[in-house]
Amino acid sequence: MEGDKDDYLAATGKHRRNGRVSSEHDMNEPAQRLGSMDALNARLEPMHLRQRLGIESEGEAPVFGRGRTYFHPENALSLRRLLQLALRLSGLYRRGQRNAQDIGLVHHRLPIRNLPAALIGLRLLHITDLHLDAHPDFPRLLAERVRALDYDVCVLTGDYRYRTCGPLEPALAGLHHLRRHLREPVYAVLGNHDSIRMVPPMEEMGIRVLLNEWGRLERGSQSLYFVGVDDPHFFRADNLERACRGVPEQAPSILLCHSPELYRQAAHSGFDAMLCGHTHGGQIRLPGGIALLTNADCPRNFTAGAWRYRALYGYTSVGAGSSIVGVRFNCRPEVVLHRLDRAKADQ
Repeated sequence: MEGDKDDYLAATGKHRRNGRVSSEHDMNEPAQRLGSMDALNARLEPMHLRQRLGIESEGEAPVFGRGRTYFHPENALSLRRLLQLALRLSGLYRRGQRNAQDIGLVHHRLPIRNLPAALIGLRLLHITDLHLDAHPDFPRLLAERVRALDYDVCVLTGDYRYRTCGPLEPALAGLHHLRRHLREPVYAVLGNHDSIRMVPPMEEMGIRVLLNEWGRLERGSQSLYFVGVDDPHFFRADNLERACRGVPEQAPSILLCHSPELYRQAAHSGFDAMLCGHTHGGQIRLPGGIALLTNADCPRNFTAGAWRYRALYGYTSVGAGSSIVGVRFNCRPEVVLHRLDRAKADQ
């Protein structure tokens, strides 16, 4: 990891941008200017940056209270130690670690209503809940999993850091290593583990972070809009009205959101699809795939895999990384290749 960190600190951030990509901000503007904190202050709604930085200054999120759920297990150090002890005593700890490093590839057909012919077959690589600083080998393992994949757009839906406070550099170093193996364009949103201070270095890497904003991919005369919101789970900094400003009402659009908890708002806002993560699919499941905990205020069937609410098609990835303890049981980590297709009339 130290080598990756040195690579990140020495990086210039000058990455070629795909000419087919545009956004509500000038994507030809130098990344250093797009990503500076002063630029963020001008780019965001007046209260957004102040709210984010203010909550972050309070330190690690509490175990109980605040956010959309009352219990925040990722902040319970005693729970982490208890789980580690129990797994070691049972002899399952090493097995769980091996499970957590066995990253699978999931292929998924993502239906979009009235999808233009030029966009049928478009492939999206979806990676979420990376927690890149949890284990020194993990950025390399993840990079090896995705480097040979064939796709048109990469989307990252948050939680790049392991803890909810503390140093940013280890997670950014891991992200820089991964970024070298990702194709352009790369869109991202922040999760409840992430600091808004990570945005400038992420954008210097060539990752377009959508903070209640949108980006557009063009294929000929047709466009697909990616709308991204800030973390809705703990920081509750999402603003769909601001994020959708300027997106044509009838244009196909995909919401990138860290958590599935905005499913109802997304459906009634007219989105065609929603890609998210946060839940880890429970991470530790009982036989039969029963999650012990999902940490999300939404129906359980929305916390892993494909789902639908009214006209909205959603997919909640169980994530590539691990939180609390670096183990998984009956819940294989994943990256997802979505293939866009036109929704059938009976779907």
